[in-house]
Amino acid sequence: MATKKKKLLIVESPTKVKAIKKFLGNGYEVAASNGHVRDLPRSQMGIDVDHGFEPKYITIRGKGDVLASLRKAAKNAEHIYLATDPDREGEAISWHLMTALKLEDAKDRFSRVTFNEITQSAVKEAMKHPRDIDMNLVDAQQARRVLDRMVGYEISPLLWDKIKRGLSAGRVQSVALRIICDREDEINSFIPQEYWTLDAALKVKGEKKPIVARYYGKNGKKVDIASKDELNAILKELEGKKFKISEIKKGERVKKAPLPFTTSTLQQEASKALNFSTQKTMRTAQQLYEGIDMGKAGTVGLITYLRTDSTRVSEEAQAAAQKYIVDAFGEEYLAEKIAGGKNTAKIQDAHEAIRPTDVNNTPVAVKEFLSRDQFRLYQLIWRRFMASRMAAAKYETTSVKIDAGEHRFTVAASRTVFDGFMNVYTDEDDQIEKNTLAKRIDENSELVLEEFEEKQHFTQPAPHYTEASLVHDLEALGIGRPSTYAPTITTILARHYITKENRNLYVTELGEAVNRMMNDAFPQIVDVTFTSTMETLLDGVAEGSVKWKTIVENFYPDLQSAVEKAGKEIAKVEIQDEVSDVVCENCGRNMVIKYGPHGKFLACPGFPECRNTKPYYEKTGVMCPKCGKDIVLKRTRKGRLYYGCIDNPDCDFMVWQKPSVKPCPRCGGLMLIKNNKLVCNDPECGYIGDKDTDE
Repeated sequence: MATKKKKLLIVESPTKVKAIKKFLGNGYEVAASNGHVRDLPRSQMGIDVDHGFEPKYITIRGKGDVLASLRKAAKNAEHIYLATDPDREGEAISWHLMTALKLEDAKDRFSRVTFNEITQSAVKEAMKHPRDIDMNLVDAQQARRVLDRMVGYEISPLLWDKIKRGLSAGRVQSVALRIICDREDEINSFIPQEYWTLDAALKVKGEKKPIVARYYGKNGKKVDIASKDELNAILKELEGKKFKISEIKKGERVKKAPLPFTTSTLQQEASKALNFSTQKTMRTAQQLYEGIDMGKAGTVGLITYLRTDSTRVSEEAQAAAQKYIVDAFGEEYLAEKIAGGKNTAKIQDAHEAIRPTDVNNTPVAVKEFLSRDQFRLYQLIWRRFMASRMAAAKYETTSVKIDAGEHRFTVAASRTVFDGFMNVYTDEDDQIEKNTLAKRIDENSELVLEEFEEKQHFTQPAPHYTEASLVHDLEALGIGRPSTYAPTITTILARHYITKENRNLYVTELGEAVNRMMNDAFPQIVDVTFTSTMETLLDGVAEGSVKWKTIVENFYPDLQSAVEKAGKEIAKVEIQDEVSDVVCENCGRNMVIKYGPHGKFLACPGFPECRNTKPYYEKTGVMCPKCGKDIVLKRTRKGRLYYGCIDNPDCDFMVWQKPSVKPCPRCGGLMLIKNNKLVCNDPECGYIGDKDTDE
């Protein structure tokens, strides 16, 4: 008697195999493709531009054995289910598997299935709804891959020729680099403006603790105090004036529960709350999605699919969350109405938000099975999802207007009257009650001035990008998609175009050179609007309204002509060996200036006989205000440029902007060059003047 053939289900990751096999039982064989099995060749662009831009796919090196095993399993299978990830990339992998396993002519023997979570109910439900491969999604992925390959293979050799070998350009990475460079330029050219605040500590009769009121303005109009002289004029007018409450206004403020996580908001919050890089967040979330060994319970997928733009939640998950909230916290903590959030028409919107697969798998209940990073990320996801189903937090607000002559001071305070969702989830914006008021205060309360507190401030530039804020802006600008943010940031860090210090991202000298060339030669490639429009067109391909080859046909000729023009017109960034006045102590030769991955350094020209190297410090002609030695251009260990004393670490003087050779005309101190201005390094001096053209 012949053995009954089994059904074959192919997933991407081998981590899922054991759990899904258990869910489906003995009638199924489950195997993994280990991601992509076919791709464009590395040795060439791999796109036939003369014959309809047809991609030339080859089997990925090392995947021959995997494919041989899958072919054998497919040959003996009753039916083949392609169950790769539920997104464009997953759809493309299924299509490549179909081709590699030669299933095109056996349409009745294979189907495509997708599931949003690795749980028994989700997998079994998915098996009831097999479908054909969605070629619109495949074409959207092909279009992205081909466009990225064109940009990379056409522009990267130009970077090699004009700057240095080993560099790369990318359709999304080059725009991300430009955004960071633009922010650095904004910070470096920022001129701080002086302003002052004035607080009055007022004793309320019958109360021990004074209230602190902030100066608002004069005659009911807002006044900004720009200088010490303006402050002194206000203080003079306040001399002998009585402070009287003119208005007390009470109200209620409601803070809505947050939406559940999408890919980008998870990356942002994990960066802020856990100090995770985008890459670490995605890697850890992938582990939680694919499944964790839960002992007797077996392998369990703890969260839904991690690549999504959607905040939608299934009815089953909604009902389970509501039951948990009522049981654990009470009926009053249940949200009256769930906000839907802004969902776009992107393909990932067919999925749900990132949420726990089972709300009863509380962080405490599963902690023993998770690593520290897995636990922290899962706890963040679980709490955020539960909070999204809970009632809003409510505050009682009090605002007080206090007049002294023609001048007005104000006090604002808030008190939590119902914590709502904040019972389980708070972020750094949810800090409560920064000011408190005396309980018995009213319009008739007597106030006595105890003291004024005056403070000088300077306006601050925009903050340096962090991974979280860069992801936020990339999403807001429509650059890339959730699945591209982590690899994009990882690539520009790995290329040393940017560096990361204390969460902040900084541009390196190499990054500035690459960005400058991309802006000069390929303004369209690094144009934010153009890249965003391209993403919209790719979404159109996924929806079936745009043909993918039409996009490529329109894009490539302009790219090719720009590359040819740049090859002729863009000047080579000279990185030749420049002879220095530093003598090699090993062999007596004058050392030369070389250019490495992290910038310039000194090397002995006698290499390989003499291998002596030293850091290279470019002199500024300015003396250190602390010790009188040279201020030189230096780099942090991660490649960020700064100006510091050559005698470091014995002298710790350093500044981020280039110092001027001219002393401050007001205090004689060091001045810094900021675009066309000279700014005194001493904020108490505050001198700002115009820079000479020869500076």
